[in-house]
Amino acid sequence: MKANSMFARKVMYEANKIGLTSGQPKVLYFLSKFKEADQKTIANYLEIEPATVGSILLGMEKSGLIERKQREGNRRSLYVSLTEKGIEVSNNMEKIFEDTENIATDRLSEKDKEKLKKLLIEMCNSLRGV
Repeated sequence: MKANSMFARKVMYEANKIGLTSGQPKVLYFLSKFKEADQKTIANYLEIEPATVGSILLGMEKSGLIERKQREGNRRSLYVSLTEKGIEVSNNMEKIFEDTENIATDRLSEKDKEKLKKLLIEMCNSLRGV
């Protein structure tokens, strides 16, 4: 828990420097990976409440990071995607995650880094019940 907390704190410190608030880096990651999705899908993937995602998206929309559009034939859902600015900030965030991961694992051998990744994936799978 301590390592996770320290990692998250370091990432958010850097994210705040580029104008992001809590929750926004996760949404940026999701949208950079999947390009477009509705709010419910984003919430399910990130394992947070749809209402929480809604408030995160509102802030991101005001900052010009995302846009929401209706798809033809589906008036019920708004689909979220990154703007050009959002893509740029997402790339910056990816670098922040990479740099923080490198700092966190700097004292590990390549073999230990690979083992750690495998163990963390197994932990996630166990918690999901996979």
